[in-house]
Amino acid sequence: MTNQSTPSKFLSRIAGITSIPTRYIYIFFLLMAAVIGGVSWCTSQDMTQYTRYNNYVIFKHSFFHLIHNQDIYQLFPAEHYDLYKYSPTFSLFMGLFAWMPDLPGLILFSLLNMIVFVLAIRHLPLEKKRQNTLLFFLVIETLISLTSSQTNILITGMLILAWHFLETDKPWWAALMIVLTFYIKIFGIVAFALCLLYPSRWRVAVAAVFWTIVTGLLPLVVISPDQLIFLYKSWGNLLTADHGNSTGVSFYGWLYTWFELNMHKQLFVLIGAALFCLPLLRFADWAKPVFRLNILASVLIWVVIFNHKGESPTYIIAMTGIAIWYFVQPQQTTANLVLLLLALVFTSFSSTDVITPYRIARLYVEPYAVKAVFCSIIWFKLIYDLASGRTVNRSLA
Repeated sequence: MTNQSTPSKFLSRIAGITSIPTRYIYIFFLLMAAVIGGVSWCTSQDMTQYTRYNNYVIFKHSFFHLIHNQDIYQLFPAEHYDLYKYSPTFSLFMGLFAWMPDLPGLILFSLLNMIVFVLAIRHLPLEKKRQNTLLFFLVIETLISLTSSQTNILITGMLILAWHFLETDKPWWAALMIVLTFYIKIFGIVAFALCLLYPSRWRVAVAAVFWTIVTGLLPLVVISPDQLIFLYKSWGNLLTADHGNSTGVSFYGWLYTWFELNMHKQLFVLIGAALFCLPLLRFADWAKPVFRLNILASVLIWVVIFNHKGESPTYIIAMTGIAIWYFVQPQQTTANLVLLLLALVFTSFSSTDVITPYRIARLYVEPYAVKAVFCSIIWFKLIYDLASGRTVNRSLA
C-alpha cells in the first residue's frame, strides 16, 4: 500500500506524526496507559468512599467474592458502586491483579489492555505512516476508555487479533480470542460471523466449542460445580433484567431520544443483525482480503451501536472499526473524509472539554446519544458499499 489518496494525505498532515517512527507511537500509548492509571489512583486518594477507577475495583473484588463463594452479581456498596456484569471466568482472571495494591494493579491492568490493542493494530495490513495516523485518530477514545478503567481496549485488540489469526490460518487462536471476548462482554460472539469467510470455518467451530467449555469451567479451580452453576444462572438473570433498563448510547438510543422510536429491542437488534448479514450474501467476495477486513470494521461498529448498554467508553471499539474502514482504502473520497471528521468531532470530541463544555455533555451529548449518530451513519454506508460490491475491487497492497 504505497499510494495515499488526497484526503488521507490531508488527515496525515493535520496529525503531523506520519514521519515519527511507529515504535515511538506505541511507546506513547503504553505510557499513556500507565500515566492515566497512576493519575486515576492519585486523584482518588481524597475521596471519602469510592474511587475514580470504580470499574477496576469491581473487577478486583469480584475475584474475592468468587473464591469466598458469594454471589458476585450482587451489590457490594461497602466496596464499590454498580454491579459486576462479566463472567465468573473473568473474575478468576482478575486474580492476576487482585493480590496487588490498587496502584500497581491498576497500572498493570491498563498496560495489559494497551499491549493487546497495540499488538493488534500492528497486525493490520497498513503501511507505518497509516498506522501512525490511525492511532492518532484514536487517541481521544483511548484516553476516555482508559480513564474509565474498563476492558473495551482489550476487547478491541482481541477482536482484531481474531481476524489476524483467521487470516493466517490459525483457527484455534482465532476461536480463543473470540471466546475470551464473550466471557468479558457477551457481544463478542458477533465476531464469529468473521469465521464464515474462511475455509477453516469448521475447525474454528470445533475450536470454539472446546474453548467455550474449557474457559467456562476454569472457575472450578476455586469453587464447586454447584456454585459455578449458581453463578451462571445469576449472571443470566442479571443480563436479562439489565436488557430493558436503558437504551444506551446506541443507534436505538439515538432514534428513541430524537424521534421517539419505541420498537421492541429484540426486534430492533434482529433487524440490525439482518442488515449486518446482507454483505455476507456476496459469496464470491469472501475470498477478497479488503472485503474481509471491512467485515471486521462492520463487526467492531455493530457491537457498539446495537448495544443497549452502550456507553461513552465503549466507543473505542466502534471508532477503531471506523478507522479501519477509512484507512485501509487506498483511494478515499472527500465524502468519506467528511464522515470521518464528523465522527471524530461528534463521537470523540463531544465527550471531552476540547469543544464541548462538561455541562452540555451531561445534558445533551450523553442523554441524546450524540456519539452514536455518525458511527451509525458510517456503518450504514459501509454495509451499502459492501452489499453493492463497491469496496471489493480495491486492493490492500
